[in-house]
Amino acid sequence: MNETGTGTANDTRTGRHAAAPAAGDGTADVLTGGDSGAAWLSRYNESLLGVFGTPQRVLVRGSGCHVWDADGNQYLDLLGGIAVNALGHAHPFVTSVISSQLATLGHISNFFTSPTQVALAEKLLTLSQAPAGSRVFFTNSGTEALEAAVKLARRNSTGGRSRILALDGAFHGRTMGALALTSKKAYREPFEPLPAGVEHIPFNDIEALQNALDDTVAALVIEPIQGEAGVRPLSPEYLRAARELTRRHGALLILDEVQTGIARTGRWFAHQAVDDVVPDAMTLAKGLGGGFPIGALITFGEDASSLISAGQHGTTFGGNPVATAAGLATLHALEASDALRHVTEVGAFLRSRLATLEGVVAVRGEGLLIGFDLDGEYAPAAVQAALAAGFIINATGPLTLRLAPPLILTTEQAATFLDALPGILTTAKTPAREAIS
Repeated sequence: MNETGTGTANDTRTGRHAAAPAAGDGTADVLTGGDSGAAWLSRYNESLLGVFGTPQRVLVRGSGCHVWDADGNQYLDLLGGIAVNALGHAHPFVTSVISSQLATLGHISNFFTSPTQVALAEKLLTLSQAPAGSRVFFTNSGTEALEAAVKLARRNSTGGRSRILALDGAFHGRTMGALALTSKKAYREPFEPLPAGVEHIPFNDIEALQNALDDTVAALVIEPIQGEAGVRPLSPEYLRAARELTRRHGALLILDEVQTGIARTGRWFAHQAVDDVVPDAMTLAKGLGGGFPIGALITFGEDASSLISAGQHGTTFGGNPVATAAGLATLHALEASDALRHVTEVGAFLRSRLATLEGVVAVRGEGLLIGFDLDGEYAPAAVQAALAAGFIINATGPLTLRLAPPLILTTEQAATFLDALPGILTTAKTPAREAIS
């Protein structure tokens, strides 16, 4: 390659030759080249570790609530990267702030801080209505935030208090500490032995909670709404009981709001729907960065915030200037657009219309985190039928479909999906019936 950046580059893995990008051309497609969806998927299977199976499509562009694949097909994104893309795709304000910050200061290590890191921490403490003495620790993802929460629970342990309680149906992440809190055996068993001391108790069962929670428990870790289990909300009574019992026995109440936080349910954090439930710690990620990777652990009050001291935890990339700028921009844009009201209204519209459709037997959720059960075990087939019809949705099990769209979804866009859904379900039922017969 000459000094001007012209010439050719040889891909030794594939044997392909591609023109090298011209100097100053900063778009990714000049680095990747073009290809069909089928060709990209073939290359994916040859080069990526197969932990996700074969992807459904190769997506190349997004705008607002829509994405396009490598073959030019358009889709209405009703999953939002699993509740991540709070402002949809390529939001102009968020992308401009990220670009500006990266052009100014990207990575600095945590020997230093930045204005965006401090300002985002302050903003989260305000939105969470955290009391004096509360603090924030930034991570890169939800599972890392849960790892920090597990270490917080360990610091609340004593000789006679070391148990950590989680719920049946819980999903808290895939790293080892978070995985110990996750209940699904298929996720856990290949990696056992996991960190010890975690017990799973029945979901939303106050009596079981009362029987399990005593002075030997260091922490109770719960999701206000279990997303991966099919959008199952804990009752207000359960959340109040969890707060009262943990306080009585000296255990931490740790709320996993990775999926439910950042306006997803029509409130900044789902637990704020229940008066007098203030956690000792809360984990966040997903929607916090509007698509840019960032997570956080918030500790509430001096007691919880003093459990972990200097040198006992850390991260290289967590809280970097670009990620925290993305978080600030996302929160600003949500506030400026009156997102809480909008999410509440569009979510109510979706849930009320879903409940009237043939084939839908139950609807759950708050705001724009919605699960609905079908009248048969054909949810995965419905996902494929929806994709063919131009809609991205998700199945959390054989009976249940999940919606977690961008928070900017309009009622008109939602209506296009609702109008198409009866046909999607009919298409999905057909192979299921043929398999039975």
